Amino acid sequence: MAKEKDYYHSLYEVAKVINSSLDPANVLQVIARQVTEAMNLKAASIRLLDKEDKRLLLGSSHGLSKGYLRKGAVEVAKSGLDQEALSGKNVTINDVCSDSRFQYPEKAREEGIASVVVVPLKVEEKVIGVLRGYSDTCREFSRDEIEFMTIIANLSAIAIENARLHQKLKLDCELQEAFEYRLFED
Repeated sequence: MAKEKDYYHSLYEVAKVINSSLDPANVLQVIARQVTEAMNLKAASIRLLDKEDKRLLLGSSHGLSKGYLRKGAVEVAKSGLDQEALSGKNVTINDVCSDSRFQYPEKAREEGIASVVVVPLKVEEKVIGVLRGYSDTCREFSRDEIEFMTIIANLSAIAIENARLHQKLKLDCELQEAFEYRLFED
């Protein structure tokens, strides 16, 4: 019951920040922190696909060292874990150091990462990134934990899409104002 209370509290906090901020950095930071705390994890991160769909760029993280975050690019072609998640599947690895799907197993061991769960961030049917949860002990993630992360991932994707649409609308308005100003100045 206490774990369910943590999940509801985290969902409330995530929904609250999505409704109150269009700053993607702030929203994603709150989401990564809430996932880490609610699931009693070492860390969490949110990575978004670049324009060519070849690399996963860091959107936000909580609990990971700067050294680990600078380990190198997450290249989709070299990460079996992310290839599976980007195909729309939830993926868990109980022992990162013995699983070939993890791109940087040595860096994960140095960081103290033992297990990982990855869920896709979907906007309608398109996957735009991944939400990862990292545990410092080898463990199996429960169905409830994966379901909680999936709900958070879906909310994250909505927040990211809202921020992108807001930025596009803002740019369109600025261009319209510049055009009108130029039209009346001439």
